Amino acid sequence: MGLGSYTQWDRRLDGKIAQAMMSIQAMKAVEIGDGFSLSERFGSQAHDEIFWDKEKGFYHKTNRAGGLEGGMTNGEPIIVRVGMKPIPTLMRKKSLQSVNIKTKEPFDAAKERSDVTAVPAAAVVGEAMLAIVLADAVLEKFGNDNWIEIKKRIEEYKNYTKTYPEGL
Repeated sequence: MGLGSYTQWDRRLDGKIAQAMMSIQAMKAVEIGDGFSLSERFGSQAHDEIFWDKEKGFYHKTNRAGGLEGGMTNGEPIIVRVGMKPIPTLMRKKSLQSVNIKTKEPFDAAKERSDVTAVPAAAVVGEAMLAIVLADAVLEKFGNDNWIEIKKRIEEYKNYTKTYPEGL
């Protein structure tokens, strides 16, 4: 928890994730957590209540926010869904309409290939893009270029957050 920023628009992790996902070819929508369906609920139905347990520390019983609140990770799993536009395959008898660029005359678009391998590949690319954004956020928060020291700082931070606010 605590990756990203709630004070600076350009360091908000949800914004960085959305930008990374939308930079992938053919992606047209990004949703974090329950995203679009949250806009159809009342505020009391949309929020993730906060609880505290001596073993777990702070936690949520739900994860409607998809692990991100106010631009920062909240300790819950990060849930990102991306919508890809349909593959431009024309296999039907009636073609789509188009225009000849030179003559400006209308014509029927040609029958095109059927490419079904883009969807599984897009999922792999999306996971890699998310990993890059999260790795950058970890380095921004914990610094250093040595994985052993970074892991030590992460463990210290996790222990600190379990005792917060007593740890202040």
